Amino acid sequence: MSSGIFGRLANLWRGFVNLWISDVEKEHPEIAYENAIGSMVEKYAQLKKATAAIIRRREDLAERHTKSTKELAQVELELATAVETSQDDLATVLIQKKAALEAEIGDLKTELEQAQNDASNAKSALMTVQSEIRKLQAEKDNMLAKMANAQARIRISEQLDGLSVDNEIKALENVRAHIKNTVAEANLSQELKETDLDTRLATLRQSSGEVSAKQKLAELKAASAAKKAAATKTM
Repeated sequence: MSSGIFGRLANLWRGFVNLWISDVEKEHPEIAYENAIGSMVEKYAQLKKATAAIIRRREDLAERHTKSTKELAQVELELATAVETSQDDLATVLIQKKAALEAEIGDLKTELEQAQNDASNAKSALMTVQSEIRKLQAEKDNMLAKMANAQARIRISEQLDGLSVDNEIKALENVRAHIKNTVAEANLSQELKETDLDTRLATLRQSSGEVSAKQKLAELKAASAAKKAAATKTM
């Protein structure tokens, strides 16, 4: 019973660890890509070793097949010689040896064909994994660049959202109001001056003085004209 409890606790702990790793990878996607690429590289190395073993077996079978084929050719030559020289005992042994070599060569041929297929499939799988690693590396660079760009856009958006111009606008409104009030005060002062009694009297005096001066000028002109007329009569 206790082993079952420990097993459930272990599963629960692994679940927590997996969730934590998942959260870390979301915050740092480069870690997820590196882990995936690292895992694929490790599998590639293992597959490469297995492929090398298959190719070595193929080469061993090919070497054995070549050796047995040459040996069979030699046995056939010896058998022909034994038959021609009536060495029946040797011919019997050579016939048995030829049959064994032919059977061995047949098996080696079958195994060699299978080994060649296995080697071809293993090399194809190896190239596929290598291609996937390269694609994943390119995807990593592309996706991380997109992620960086998106994060930059989010930061700019957040900065713009948090950028408040209320204080600046309020400050300008205060300045505008102050300017308008100052202009209004200046206009009011001018209006008060125009309606002030002393100002009106001063303006009236200035106007009266101008009228008196004009009248005096007219009188002087009339006197001058009279003098000129009198002088003309005397002559």
